Amino acid sequence: MKVHILDDWFDTLRGLPCFAKLADHDVTVWTDHEPDPAKLAARIQDAEALVLFRERTKIGAELLTRLPKLQLISQRSVYPHIDVEACTDNGVMLCSNMHSDTPSYAAAEMTVALILASYRQIPQQVASIRSGDWQMGVGRTLRGRTLGLYGYGRIARAVAGYAKAIGMNVQWWASDDGRARAKADGCCVADSREAFFATSDVVSLHVRLKPNTKGIITAADLAAMAPRSLLVNTSRSGLIAPGVLEAEIENGRIHAAVDVFDTEPMRDKDNILLTHPNVLPTPHIGYVTEDEFDLQFSDIFDQINAYAAGAPIHIINPVD
Repeated sequence: MKVHILDDWFDTLRGLPCFAKLADHDVTVWTDHEPDPAKLAARIQDAEALVLFRERTKIGAELLTRLPKLQLISQRSVYPHIDVEACTDNGVMLCSNMHSDTPSYAAAEMTVALILASYRQIPQQVASIRSGDWQMGVGRTLRGRTLGLYGYGRIARAVAGYAKAIGMNVQWWASDDGRARAKADGCCVADSREAFFATSDVVSLHVRLKPNTKGIITAADLAAMAPRSLLVNTSRSGLIAPGVLEAEIENGRIHAAVDVFDTEPMRDKDNILLTHPNVLPTPHIGYVTEDEFDLQFSDIFDQINAYAAGAPIHIINPVD
């Protein structure tokens, strides 16, 4: 098959063990990002299979109708960036392994790294010594503080394990079902939503972005957080109601560490989430490690080989 891989910005995949799975295919790797559907369609006209890097490119009807040769989109995890109905209408099969039993340890590690870096002022201290100064301030210790994990999923449970290893207390909030599962597993669940936000020194979000979770974190939630508490978001920006985090940060009351943004790539150098000293921003690198890519794209390439062999797997939209 003619396979086109989008948005491999650092040309990473060719150097990973999993790339050998595409040996029998004609592969083109695009190392830049093309957001315009017409321009993107022009460059991938011959594509029979399209490989996506998570949600870096939106796939809609405007693009799909311009790709008459396209048969398969292969990716991993959730697909809010893909118009599944348009895929079906254009005879394009979507295959996506939902990896129900595998957490992203890379994302869990990144969450803990952001917490540590925020509490110990690591970016600011590095900048200070590189500028010829010495210490620029005094950080805070995490041991004995309370980490509030919102969402009782695989990544959050991995984060909990790391947090307990450094001596943090962990409490939870989630959907009704999530809280029930947490209690059944013997975990500490906050008495109420307001208490969860009010008594957590650090709140970390670990919820999938779906229609019913969009904007689930409100202004009232952030207002309930104690002064100098830290909000961490390595999940999706859309979980927080529009403008709510920016407004709270402008007040200067809480801190934030964010790996996700409403617009990505985020290139607005004047955005308050990039400029305010209370915010530690990173460019959506939670899952961006060689090891995680090899794990994810091994599944993605397996889907291509299965389709080429006439026995597709992880089908989202059966296509005649």
